[in-house]
Formats: sequence, C-alpha cells, structure tokens
Amino acid sequence: MRVPLSWLREYVDLPATETGRDVQARLVAAGLEVEAVEQLGAGLKGPLVVGEVLTIEELEGFKKPIRFCTVDVGGANGTGEPQEIVCGARNFAVGDKVVVVLPGAVLPGDFAIAARKTYGKTSHGMICSGDELGMGDSAGWGAGGIIVLPPEHEAGTDAIALLELVDEVLDIAVTPDRGYCLSMRGVARETAIAYGLPLRDPALLDVPAPNAYGHPVKIADPRGCDRFTARTVTGLDLEARSPIWLRRRLQKAGMRPISLAVDITNYVMLELGQPLHAYDRARLEGPIGVRRAQQGEKITTLDGVARVLDAQDLVITDDRGPIGLAGVMGGENTEITDSATTTAHPETGEAQGTTEVVIEAAHFDAISIARTARRHKLPSEAAKRFERGTDPQATAAAAQRTVDLLVLLAGGSAEAGVTEVYAPSAPHTIAMPADHPDRVAGVTYGRETVVRRLQQIGCDAYGQDELVVTVPSWRPDLGAPNDLAEEVIRLEGYENLPSTLPTPPSGRGLTERQRLHRRVGRALAGAGYVEALNYPFTGPAVLDALGLPADDERRRTVTLVNPLSDEEPALRTTLLPGLITALRRNDGRGSHDLALFETGLVFLPTGEETVPVRLPVDRRPTDEEVAALDTALPRQPRHAAVVLAGGRERAGWWGKGTPAVWADAVEAARTVAREAGVELTVRSGRYEPWHPGRCAELSVRIDGEETPVGHAGELHPRTVKALGLPERTCAMEIDLDLLERASAGVPRAPRISTYPVATQDVALVVPADVPAAEVERALHDGAGELLESLRLFDVFTGEQIGAGHKSLAYALRFRAPDRTLTVDEATAARDAAVARAAERTGAVLRGA
Repeated sequence: MRVPLSWLREYVDLPATETGRDVQARLVAAGLEVEAVEQLGAGLKGPLVVGEVLTIEELEGFKKPIRFCTVDVGGANGTGEPQEIVCGARNFAVGDKVVVVLPGAVLPGDFAIAARKTYGKTSHGMICSGDELGMGDSAGWGAGGIIVLPPEHEAGTDAIALLELVDEVLDIAVTPDRGYCLSMRGVARETAIAYGLPLRDPALLDVPAPNAYGHPVKIADPRGCDRFTARTVTGLDLEARSPIWLRRRLQKAGMRPISLAVDITNYVMLELGQPLHAYDRARLEGPIGVRRAQQGEKITTLDGVARVLDAQDLVITDDRGPIGLAGVMGGENTEITDSATTTAHPETGEAQGTTEVVIEAAHFDAISIARTARRHKLPSEAAKRFERGTDPQATAAAAQRTVDLLVLLAGGSAEAGVTEVYAPSAPHTIAMPADHPDRVAGVTYGRETVVRRLQQIGCDAYGQDELVVTVPSWRPDLGAPNDLAEEVIRLEGYENLPSTLPTPPSGRGLTERQRLHRRVGRALAGAGYVEALNYPFTGPAVLDALGLPADDERRRTVTLVNPLSDEEPALRTTLLPGLITALRRNDGRGSHDLALFETGLVFLPTGEETVPVRLPVDRRPTDEEVAALDTALPRQPRHAAVVLAGGRERAGWWGKGTPAVWADAVEAARTVAREAGVELTVRSGRYEPWHPGRCAELSVRIDGEETPVGHAGELHPRTVKALGLPERTCAMEIDLDLLERASAGVPRAPRISTYPVATQDVALVVPADVPAAEVERALHDGAGELLESLRLFDVFTGEQIGAGHKSLAYALRFRAPDRTLTVDEATAARDAAVARAAERTGAVLRGA
C-alpha cells in the first residue's frame, strides 16, 4: 500500500515538521512494515509553469518530426513574451495548456534546463511529459507523452503545486492479518494512535436509509455475500474528466488513471478500503444477482480474457448470466465507457458513452474470493482486499462517497433509490481476563492501559477482572484473547518488552541425533564442502530429468495444498534436486570448481497416514493426541548429500590439479560414516540417477544384517545433459537416521599405545570382478585383534598380472596394546589375513 503523506494529513493533523521518515518510524514501532519512503520531486526546482501553445511550426528535413512552438507562460519568464521551444511530441495542438520548464530550472535526476540551439532553432525551455517530471507515464493526461492540462488553468500558474509534484510516499508491506491497512482510512487510524491524535474517519458519512426504489438485487448465496449495497447515478457528463488532484493521488498510490467513473471507484477503494464496481445501467438486463457459478459457465472479464468458471466461483449476474467475478473483476459486457472510447451515434453523430451507472459495494466471503483469484490467476486490487477481510459496515458509506464524487465531478444526479441487502449478524465479542496481556508479555500493563489501547483500535471493552471485548467490524483478524493481547503489546511498544531468557532444566541439551547431524556438517565442511540450504520442494519435471523409474518410491510424493510454485507442488523425497540446482546456478555464474553439501529432511509417504487431528490451543495436547498427529505425517528421515564438479584440487605452480571423480563422492560417504562411528561397506551398484558403471552402493550392518543406506558415484550422462550440469558431475546421498541406528553410540576416543607399529605390505591378485571391499573385509577378519588399520594404496592391471585379473596392494599396520610386537608375530598376523582372503575371494599373493 502506497500512502502519500499529503493525503494522510487530511485525516490526521500531523505536526507540520513531521517528515515521511518520522511517520515511518512511528508506524514501524506500531508493528507495520513500512519498507521505504519515496521522495517525490526530490531535486525539483522551478520555474515550472502552465503554458498555452500559441503557434506550431513543423520543421522539415530531419529524420523525425520536429515542431517549433511559441508558448505563452504569462509572467513566469520575466518578460511576458511568448517562449520559443523546440519539441518532438505531437499529442498537443495550438490552444492546448501544457507544462513548461524554463531555463534555470532543475528536473528530477539533476537534469538542469538551459537555452540551447537544436535543429537550427534556439529552444528556451522544454514542454514536459510525465516521465520527465517523475510522475510515471502520462496516462490520463493525453496520449503521446506530453501532459495536456484542462483548459481552465491560466498560463503562468505554478505547475509544481498544481500537479503536486513534491510529496513523500510511504510504501507499506501489508501483512495478511492487517487488511484494514490497505486503505488510507486504516493507515490513518494507525497513525493517529501512534501520535495520540484524533482521527477524521472518512467513513463517517450521512447515508440515506434503504428503500424499495433502488436497483433490484437478489442474493442466492448469503454465505458468499452477506451484504450488498447498490446506488444509481444518472446524467453523467461524457466530457467530464478526472481532476488533477484525483489523478495525482491515484498515481502516487500506484494506480493508473483511466476514466472519471473508474477513477472515482478506485479512489474510494484506496480511501476506505472497500472495493467497488460500477455497471453501465443501460447494459444491465434485469436485477443484479449473486450466486455460485455453474460448472463450465463462461465470462469475458475486463482484461479481455474469456474464462471458464468453476462451480465454486462466486459470480455477479443479471438475466443473461454472469457479468462479473465477485470481488475479483467485472465483466466486459457491462463495462463503463466514455465518449473517448466509443464511436459516434450513427444518426445524430453525438458521442456515445455511459451516462447512467449502478454502483456496487458488497462484502464477500474472504476464502471464496481468495480461491477464485488464485484459480483464475487474477490477483486484482479488489481481490487483494477482500481476501484479507474488508469492513462489512463500510459498504453503505463507500457507495455514498462514490455517489457524492460522481455528482460533484461528473455532473450526475443521485437517484433516491437505495438498495441494501444483508444477512443480520451480531457483533463479534471476545471474553478475556483483564490481565491476559500482562501474562502474555511478562509486563504489568494494568486494566486501564489494556482498555485504553483496545478502545484506540475501535473495540468496546466492558468489565473489571473479566473483560468482554466487542471487536470492530474492520478487524476480522481479531478472534481470540491472544489477538487482543498482541494489539496491546504492539501499541505499548515491542521495544519495551524485557529480554529474559528462560532457565532450562539441568540435563537437557542436544539429542544424540542432533549431535550427529552437527558432527556430519562440521566434518564435510572440514573436507572442503560448502553447505547449501535449499527449499524442500520438488516437482515431476526434475524427477523425470533424474531418470527415476515410474515405480521408484522417490516418485511417491506429498503434494502441498498451497504450493509456492506450480512447478514444485510436492515435498522432496531426495536432497539431490536442490543441490543440483545450486551447483548448476553457481557453475553458470563462473564458479566451476564446486563441492556442495546439505543435510535435511526428506518426506516419504507410506500410504498409511491418517487424517490429522485438530489440536487444542487452550491446554497442552495429551500424549495420545500428539501420537495421533504423528500418524498423519509421512516418514521424515534426515539425509546428507553432496555434489561435486570441476577440480577437487586446483592446478598451480606446484603441479597439475585433480578433477573430482566418483571416488571423492564415496570418500564423502566414508567421512559421514566415521562421524557416526560406523563401518561403511562399499560395493558396486545400479541406482538412478548414477552412472551404472560408476555407482557405489553404501551399506552398514543393522541388527546383524547388511542394510543399504545410500549411494555415491558419478551421475548418469543422460541426467547430466538433461539438467545442464558440468560433465562428470558426482554426487552422494546417505540416510543419517540409519547410520545412527547402526552406531554404537557416542564415538569413544581411541586409546593411544606407547608401543611401536609394525607395518606389513601385501599385494594380492584377484579376479577383476571381485570388489576391493570384499578383499579388505577378508583381510580384516583374518588379521585378528592386532590389526590397527588397513589401507589400499595401489591397484594394478596389465600383462604381468594376466587378463581378467588385478593386483591390490594393501598396507597393514599391527600394534599390540601391551608390548612391542616381534617380527614373527606381525608376519603370522599378515599370513593369517592373506589366507582368509585366499579362502573367501580366491586371492593369490603376488609373486608367489
């Protein structure tokens, strides 16, 4: 909501010295999000005046049309003589009133004006467009750019004051619970409270009582529309145009002037927060109705789009059918027109346009309007207000304000008929202990302060220890005692709340699961990976690009009711899409050596989820209620994942670099497993989206059985191409919860032996299809308790080994905790390890 300070002052008598920044600070302290204060006309310096075009000479011989004009600027130039100006625009004629800036002036953007020779003539100033004055486009001022003013303004009049060019505009981000601040009335109320000043409420108007002579209205769905006011104005002047003050206020508020009738309805909407719609009465057939649409009905809205309606859409109708999407946008078949947008009458030649209008001011169900606007992707200004909740008691005042302006500015006459259809409802009341805000905030406000603050926002409060609070009609967000407590606390000042830390009971801290996650994050960061946090959303397109089979469990997703994006409507089942997107984005921006990691939840539905229970808010939920809520949730294990591309080690004067390969992804998995104190088994596997020949299956022993916990390796070339990734991108994903189950608990620090280590190297020849992990496990089991560590340091293939075989060289470290090992003991342990490897894998000691 854009709020011009000059407009705000009409409702609150702010001190003359208060600037937009001062008002911003007060409103921010009261809880409003004032994002910026725009300084309109900053740096603008006159003379900038109204001029009357006296003559126009067309200059020939140039690539574009150029006109040499003489303009009467009154006495603004000090001589009273016509001002000679060269101009390229063509949307004005002799006799038109235009805006002229004279030499010595400075326009916004530090654009100084001086006399200069151009196109063979000397131009003493400039005829201005809206853009040049910082007004935005010149819509509503004359097509083509140059501002053409109404003829009643005298030459020489100060245009800075006339066009209200100098002002301050507060840009407020209105949160969903403060829909009343999408109006000058609502912001003025907050400003008056912040300054402790009285409010001149623009909705306090004398409104005639309803009668039977107004335009007929029939409401078939009182839940969707509980109040509908209709007023009629006749005899509108087709030549009447919106006055300058009205157009300028709309522009400052971020709206484009269109025509007088439409501008007035937009103006009243901005002023009172009540959206309105004006119908051409001559184009209405029968009474106005409000009902739900029939499935498949069609309507062409004011934006020219033909729309197919849903049975849940609330529509405005006449005898022909739908004439508008209620609360969202009107229909094209009852659009207001003026003489400038219509053709002449075929017989009389007179301009045709709307001379009689029916004004609609209604209150619609917020949820219905929100769903209709989203269903048709039509986020209008009206829908923005209705879906946040408007004031149902303001419809009559808004209609009256519109009628008054049409009579005043368009020369119309208000018909005596007043239609008001509404469903009676009692005011909403809330019972609240007088000290409830005190207990919520931890501050003693006292009953007097609580009642005073509630009265300031429009509530009526009665009672002593127990207050009965009647909520004002413009605050549908106030529904519980905590809402009222929030109002008291924010108006008393959040900055006045004490900062007190709760005292946690002893023995509490991070869970073992949380400790593991933190250790994993630190370990991966220490290994050179950078953490990338991504949104937990995904969509079918990225799952297709990953090449997941149709029956893959990762395609069973939890679909969101209100997704942020239609392309990602579900919760992720794997961490890879988010990490891959981050890698691709950084690679596209010039960072080619990348190693990223993320730890986070994935969401795996089991198909056994129940309907969630609604938890109470007046007490702590019972253990049974919490358990019932858990059964409605999908399984949510925490995973860790990495992606790598480019160089793992950079090249330099020290030598060649090392590219990231599948083995680096496997090592990242081992790094994670070490933090859990778990021995990871690595074997060849096939699992999308990894390369079938460069994919490692990762498993651990849980309850005596090998359980897969993840995969690592190089991504499939098809996936790399589909997602636009660097060649040979590698990735790893592992289930941290399964690692925790396999863990023996908190890792214990190793015991440091004071005795020397005995190292024995062995080279074993095995068939090429035997995994190195199998050989390593056999060596480990055969070496016994004296084996301290085992490391593969060389893999060799060649003619010396023989076709279909490979040589694996291992370094075995032996150490005893209580003595120095002898050569015979170390050799015996080594031989036992080799014998076990020969037994299990058919390994042969190389050279034997």
